[in-house]
Amino acid sequence: MKFTGVFAPIPTPFDEQDRVDTKRLRAALARWVARPLTGIVVLGSNGEAALMDDFEADQVIVAAREAVPSGRPFIVGTGRESTQAAVRAAKRAAEHGADAVLVRTPGFFKTQMTTDSFVRHYTAVADASPVPVLLYNFTALIGVDLLPAAVSRLAAHPNIVGMKESGGDVARIADLVTGTPDDFAVLAGTTATVYAALAVGAAGAILAPACVVPDACVRLFDAAHAGRHTEALALQRALVPLARLLGPTYGVPGLKAALNLIGYDVGTPRPPLAPAPEAAVSALADALARLDARSSPDSGNRAGGHSADDRAEEIPA
Repeated sequence: MKFTGVFAPIPTPFDEQDRVDTKRLRAALARWVARPLTGIVVLGSNGEAALMDDFEADQVIVAAREAVPSGRPFIVGTGRESTQAAVRAAKRAAEHGADAVLVRTPGFFKTQMTTDSFVRHYTAVADASPVPVLLYNFTALIGVDLLPAAVSRLAAHPNIVGMKESGGDVARIADLVTGTPDDFAVLAGTTATVYAALAVGAAGAILAPACVVPDACVRLFDAAHAGRHTEALALQRALVPLARLLGPTYGVPGLKAALNLIGYDVGTPRPPLAPAPEAAVSALADALARLDARSSPDSGNRAGGHSADDRAEEIPA
């Protein structure tokens, strides 16, 4: 299976009693799979996986697998602090239909997480996983760094097929691309530099805005790969204000607020995360309206019932 293109790291809906809401999840996925996204990621950082137990995680995987068509890459986050827990999570995800697992770095014992520690951890997971493994480095969140030297060693493993690098350092992306085999998929995780990441060889991206404006994100990828650099850069610039609100400014609460604004019923974040404040909702509405303002005059607007999916198609190059 190829991991080339744009993937949406979707949030997990919870109901009013703070339980995983599989009905809401399947309803939202019915809309996401209708868009031209390469694939879907569940139980990543945006999926609030760190706030769920294994039973709840399995509920998400089973419900999502029912909604994601076969042939559309379905990636499941299975990172855990211990190697054995990560192995068990990868096996359960595979049993429930995952096409690949995305394994974040363990980070509780930060000073002990050396290159050798990571190589031992990921090698054990990849040896045991029935499905391909994607590494996941998110230093700003986890507080540890999976260095290119470690990735280069791990990329030699036949069951480690790629990674998500969530830092925005394009030089790091270039190092990862040049230090790994041609068929190792480096996926960018930062919208502000995704065009540059693609230019230096990234295979694709896993982006929070792909949940909200998937068509625009896919058009950016397609334009970059086709050499339409002016179009790709213009799309990236258009997406950055929204991406900043969804990422470093408001995070998961912002993503859920944005989706609720455009008609995706994904509920509120799981405590201790709090719902996005009114200022965030207002800022997100403004960012979405600015994307609307760039659409064609006869395209309609939110009041007319258009979703973000519709508007994403209308953002001009």
